[in-house]
Amino acid sequence: QLQLVESGGGLVQPGGSLRLSCAAASEFSLRYYAIGWFRQAPGKEREEVSCISNSGENIHYADSVQGRFTTSRDNAKNTVYLQMNSLNPEDTAVYYCASFEIYTTSPFDFDSWGPGTQIAVSE
Repeated sequence: QLQLVESGGGLVQPGGSLRLSCAAASEFSLRYYAIGWFRQAPGKEREEVSCISNSGENIHYADSVQGRFTTSRDNAKNTVYLQMNSLNPEDTAVYYCASFEIYTTSPFDFDSWGPGTQIAVSE
């Protein structure tokens, strides 16, 4: 299984932007894996944010982030990114990246998860 780690979380004001990164341990290559971004807010179930295929040709966004968030990947840098713009308090959650060998959008399919990074959107 891949070892993944997220970075780039923090506190941001409403309307602000953040970019999350998902990197794999050096001995692993992300290029063979689909990557999903998920989030979980207190008291809520984990939900999909966005998923990207291993080639980057297929990308899916949840309706709640469509037009505000952008997922991309740089396989040469072994990193997947989540650019988040126009953040609002409803985006506050722990954000996770996860991997699976096949492109999918269901969190139940992903079998390797990072520890998560906290995003807080507040004045």
